[in-house]
Amino acid sequence: MYEPIRSKSVHSLAEDGADPYPHRSREEELDIRLAGHLTALLTVTDELRVLTASPELDAAADGLVAQIARLRGAEPLRAEPSARSAGAERVEALHRRAHTLAGNALVVATAREDAAGEALAAARMDAHAAALGL
Repeated sequence: MYEPIRSKSVHSLAEDGADPYPHRSREEELDIRLAGHLTALLTVTDELRVLTASPELDAAADGLVAQIARLRGAEPLRAEPSARSAGAERVEALHRRAHTLAGNALVVATAREDAAGEALAAARMDAHAAALGL
């Protein structure tokens, strides 16, 4: 009544036990996460540089680019800042966002045991906290 199955089922597991999906190590995952947080921080820093020109922000952006390049092996792509002028609320919101991103980067750098990343993230956190009056 029924014909026997002659081919392998598409639902059966691979015989050799090899996983068809590539996996990353914990260190690679932390590198990717840290580079992502630092890239987001660089974007906010670039926005702040346009709104409030400062040599300190220029130096911070250069430090972020160097760390991202070290983690990724290439310099990050940089977006053109969206606004050329903004009120005090916008600048304060950007400093708050940068402070949060620096905190996230600090957590990942600490988990990764990356002294250079920790130092940069902590310095950026302190700078944005000072700008916010915290």
